[in-house]
Amino acid sequence: MARDQRVDVLVVGGGIIGLAVAWRARQRGLAVTLLERGECGQATSRIAAGMLAPVMEVEFGDAGRRVLELGLRSAELWPSFAEELAAATGVELALMSTGALFLARDDDEARELERKLAFRESLGLRVQRLRASEARELEPALAPTMRLALSAPDDHSVDPRVALAALRRACELEGVAVREHAAVARIELDGAGTRVNGASLQDGERFSAGAVVLAAGPWSGELAGLPVDACLPVRPVKGQILRLRDPSGPGLLGRAVRFADGYVLPRDDGRYVLGGTVEERGFDLAPTAGAACEMLREAREIVPGVSELEIEELSVGLRPCTPDNAPAIGPGTLEGLTWATGHYRNGILLAPLTAELVAGVLEGAGAPRDAEQLLAACDPLRFAAGSRRSAVPPVGVSS
Repeated sequence: MARDQRVDVLVVGGGIIGLAVAWRARQRGLAVTLLERGECGQATSRIAAGMLAPVMEVEFGDAGRRVLELGLRSAELWPSFAEELAAATGVELALMSTGALFLARDDDEARELERKLAFRESLGLRVQRLRASEARELEPALAPTMRLALSAPDDHSVDPRVALAALRRACELEGVAVREHAAVARIELDGAGTRVNGASLQDGERFSAGAVVLAAGPWSGELAGLPVDACLPVRPVKGQILRLRDPSGPGLLGRAVRFADGYVLPRDDGRYVLGGTVEERGFDLAPTAGAACEMLREAREIVPGVSELEIEELSVGLRPCTPDNAPAIGPGTLEGLTWATGHYRNGILLAPLTAELVAGVLEGAGAPRDAEQLLAACDPLRFAAGSRRSAVPPVGVSS
């Protein structure tokens, strides 16, 4: 194999964001190589629950509203995104479109839920206050001690593992050069140090590229070669998740239920995802008995029938987080470098929109609609004090 290769676009990271970006960029006619340090889709994205829940996830503050704007737009894209993937690969991505419930177990949580309701109503979101009895009519398995509920009918979910398999296949069929076990040692700059022009692997192999997209999740800020003032403050936030199975099949819950410290998310095959912890533990990937016990205890208070389910898996993922919990999507301070990272708890939700935005940047086009406004909501330059956005030329198409 050649020791120095040239491509239009080099995507670093093979999670759901990197795969979606590579697929869309290749569809635009760009020659794309994707580099993954391990196996595609086997790290953070594989552990994710897969909630497409911009309404429930919205946080207070300016950054929370910016993430909401992105999430609502990406949620609109998910049905057509799933249909296109299915048509291209034959892999069906079943979206569970049953909505979600946010539950309060005591008076303190009920007061907080009223605050969440008022906030979402102020943003014009479709939510509904339910009495505990009304919530139990929708989900009879809920504990009788519930005090209050909030319904978000437009929040849905997808199985990330199915989506990852489809995206991996779509990239291969479209002609993306997918390289697994290809750990990037450093990002390469031009002689002046003002432009990114490729990357080199740990074994010495080099790639020259018209554009480099950093979509390496929590590892995006760890790559050597970038000047300190060109890096982004992306850190890992540990999350532990339990996957359970009902031997009798589906039926315990029909929609996601969320509470102060976690959630129970049903699949359509009788499996359930229980999560998820939020731990500042760096790159620690060790599952712990304490976290498993706490997740089960919390879930049993909401859905007592959880105690009858079988444990299939306890897994750990590292969410890529920025200081304001909003993603960084778009050009950074160096020419030739585009960021697609920092999605925190919303990587699955934001994958279709991120791919469209990044592909538009690479091509020099304005798609999707409102692209300028959407890119402003997640501009990486918000972390670079005093920097100015320069015009970003489109990437040339290889013959």
